[in-house]
Amino acid sequence: MGKTVPLTRPDGRTLEGFLAGSGDGAPGVVVIQEWWGLNDQIRGVAERLAAAGYVALVPDLYRGKATVDAEEAHHLMSGLDFLDAAQQDVRAAAQYLRTAGCPKVGVTGFCMGGALTVLSAVHVPEADAAVVWYGYPPVELVDASRIRAAMLAHWATQDQFFTLEGVDALEGKLRDARVAYTGYRYLAHHAFANETAQGPRRLPATAYDAHWAQTAWDRTMRFFGRHLG
Repeated sequence: MGKTVPLTRPDGRTLEGFLAGSGDGAPGVVVIQEWWGLNDQIRGVAERLAAAGYVALVPDLYRGKATVDAEEAHHLMSGLDFLDAAQQDVRAAAQYLRTAGCPKVGVTGFCMGGALTVLSAVHVPEADAAVVWYGYPPVELVDASRIRAAMLAHWATQDQFFTLEGVDALEGKLRDARVAYTGYRYLAHHAFANETAQGPRRLPATAYDAHWAQTAWDRTMRFFGRHLG
């Protein structure tokens, strides 16, 4: 079972995070939420990583708020300063893991968290590896020359929120900067790895796909195993 832990940002302000896993010398992974907030589904992602031997930490970017309503989620996401979240909140989580004894730290995130993972690869020097799940920020915010972490990304070819045109633009910048990057494209919709994106409550433009989710997770675990140990 995970627990809530306090995090201190580089600027001295504080927030909380959900921590799953333990172990001397185990690598760490910062998990970044979707626009819904720090909910049971994203805690489950952290626990999945913990079961695989990692120490996983989810910074609470919304400061205790979470929702199942898309309009409210959009409102919460719109109120988030993405650069501040990457430079301060995500970095606070990465620094916590380093201080806790994790020799290497990865970052991964989904949807909004995928966009923040890209920004964290730029702005969080503690990150050794980054896995992006169907999300990217405005490409002009990405100074790819600053990225030192190895990157893996999972994109959905039928994604109506993060289109392949944007993926192409981002990948062009990563390629020009010679980032150690691998991207995969799946014949799937947005949120294909979120098991709650099915049934009557899912958004029309999202759809869970168990096959592609497992394939992407297998690739993620191999990637983290290679780069984090």
